[in-house]
Amino acid sequence: MTLFKRSKLLWFSLLGFALLATLLQANAYAAHPNLVITTSDVDKMREAVTQPGRFTDEYKKVRARVDEQISQPIVVPVPKDGGGGYTHERHKKNYQIMYDAGLIYQISQERKYADFVRDMLLEYANLYPTLDVHPKRKVKAQNPGKLFWQSLNEAMWLVYTIQAYDLIYPALSTSSAEKIEQDLLTPVAEFLSVGQPSTFNKVHNHGTWATAGVGMTGYVLDKPEWVEIALYDLEKSGKGGFLKQLEMLFSPQGYYNEGPYYQRFAMLPFVTFGKAIENNEPDRDIFGYRDGVLQKAIDTTIQLSYNGLFFPINDAIKSKGTDTIELVHAVTIAYGRTGDTGYLDIAREQDQIILSGDGLKVANALDKGLATAYDFRSVAFGDGHDGKQGALVIMRSDINGEQALLFKPAAQGLGHGHFDKLTWQFYDLGNEIVSDYGAARFLNVEAKYGGRYLPENESYAKQTIAHNTVVVDEASHFNGNVERANQHAPTLAFFETNQYGSVASAHIDTAYDGVDMSRLLALVTLPELQQTIAIDIFDVVSDAEHQYDLPLYYQGQFIDSNFPLDAHTNTLSALGDNNGYQHLWLQAQSQPSEGLAKVTWLNDNGRFYTQTSVVNGDEQFLFTQLGANDPNFNLRNEKAVIRRVAGQKRHQFVSVLEPHGEYNPSKEYTLGAISRISDVSLSEQEALILVTLDFGEVKYLVAVNTATSADSDTEQSFNYQNLSYSLKGRLATYVIENNQE
Repeated sequence: MTLFKRSKLLWFSLLGFALLATLLQANAYAAHPNLVITTSDVDKMREAVTQPGRFTDEYKKVRARVDEQISQPIVVPVPKDGGGGYTHERHKKNYQIMYDAGLIYQISQERKYADFVRDMLLEYANLYPTLDVHPKRKVKAQNPGKLFWQSLNEAMWLVYTIQAYDLIYPALSTSSAEKIEQDLLTPVAEFLSVGQPSTFNKVHNHGTWATAGVGMTGYVLDKPEWVEIALYDLEKSGKGGFLKQLEMLFSPQGYYNEGPYYQRFAMLPFVTFGKAIENNEPDRDIFGYRDGVLQKAIDTTIQLSYNGLFFPINDAIKSKGTDTIELVHAVTIAYGRTGDTGYLDIAREQDQIILSGDGLKVANALDKGLATAYDFRSVAFGDGHDGKQGALVIMRSDINGEQALLFKPAAQGLGHGHFDKLTWQFYDLGNEIVSDYGAARFLNVEAKYGGRYLPENESYAKQTIAHNTVVVDEASHFNGNVERANQHAPTLAFFETNQYGSVASAHIDTAYDGVDMSRLLALVTLPELQQTIAIDIFDVVSDAEHQYDLPLYYQGQFIDSNFPLDAHTNTLSALGDNNGYQHLWLQAQSQPSEGLAKVTWLNDNGRFYTQTSVVNGDEQFLFTQLGANDPNFNLRNEKAVIRRVAGQKRHQFVSVLEPHGEYNPSKEYTLGAISRISDVSLSEQEALILVTLDFGEVKYLVAVNTATSADSDTEQSFNYQNLSYSLKGRLATYVIENNQE
């Protein structure tokens, strides 16, 4: 061969490689599936289902469910109903069954499953171009969908449907693929992006779902431009989009600004799109972005729960827990990435295996018994994108049953936030003891206001009187103004956990003009008594006189009080006219004399609880039940005790919550139904707060160092009743009689 021929051959070879490289670049996302599940995952799953185990069991269960569905006619109805109505639920069920059928097709390689998804997508492709916005669209402030009443549900539909399309793509003819892409997937993606820029560019969970759906569609349809706008917003300015949402919606610790309920909800688009980005563009290092905030967010979501249910702050449905599908996906991806066997403990409780490569890893590890106990911690999660807009504090103990105290000196939480700065909740033996109402909503129950948030969500659930925090002059914090509330957050003064328990303090001076509020909460362990108590000190200071109300919402049956009650047994009236007071029946009232005021109730967990309050004779105790001015019976009939002082510039509310005793109706015995606390006193020595608790057989001194400069290594000596003590850090307890810590 001549030199010229060799050169010519080399030139054509180089040209061929260049053309191939260009084609590969232009079709960077050509392999299918290429989102959460890859072709490599599929090979492993196909092998796995030939062997016994959890993964095979789940595969058989899903396949049986899909077989039942594909034996029935395909139904793609014209949208008509709001959330919870037939057409809403039918379209929701359709995207779920398409997703499942796509998985079964990939694993089984049986064409009937792909054909079912194809045929349903073609039905949607015929319907979608004919649709206007949904006839039951929500209020004007909410962008409507076409298939659903709000575009949020449309984005959820796309997140699932694009994965289903990705899974069956290899089985499609060119004509079918073109029809589905041109008449369905592209119009939906454009409707959710350029069609609704205010939502798509919004830093909010609605924006997260929209960007995830459009970005994943970009990967599947080989439209890199869609991926870019999903990441950086429609103008690719970086002021919105998925990455901005990761920056602004999460604190550096992974706490989501809207609270646990919406953190759970948003986790699915975050981790699903994140996994798709990792599989398609690993160089972006999406799970390493912002110091691994996405991975931290998964762990934080789990931490924001007690006994399998999320802490119900802000607009929360109280029945939502760690077994929700969003967190199942998140835990699956977290274990697949890290191999942390603590996640297996949560996966075991969830008892749901995801049919994916990561799901296979979880199933195999559980089959081998590799799960270790998940480490639920006492922790303060900083709020806001910088972690400096207050915090959500969780205190935990496991003496004589698992307890958790939730303290909320957190940011407002956008439109889903409640006006409840410095509120708290308490849990014990698996139950809610000191409670929060959560959201006034019957999710997807169309008969109850179309499944939307009820009017009482605004008139009661969001109002400050619905929460366990101080209300000034019967007006809600920030006068119920969300925009103003979002601009101000409490300051967490300190948080510490040690062998004596946990303690936190926070304050805010912007909830009311001219009023400073600060609260200290401590969950203290008393090993000699084998129990835990909660200490609550709430200070309110103003230059003007005000009325101060401090509610305590309790779950259980009222047992007794150590002061007489003036009960209203024939007629009831509402406690007030607005700001939530109009929904509270005043059932009884009293003004205990100076000393200790005790209220005891029995929870369904069989344990008694006594709230012992230190009073000066100037506090009224108002016993209320929810349900006034509620003609449609939308509200639960929950009970509260409200401590009230009027015409005061400053006031200090001091109380101790004491779990005690046992009631066993099955075996017909009752133990320890009476509070053991006989005396509570509080004193201060400069920055030290000293609380004495007399339980009769043993007397405790609890010391808290509130100094700004104190930390876990700070040691301070002090004298109390002519005895010397030493305190290291923020919190310590001492048995007074023998001066031993």
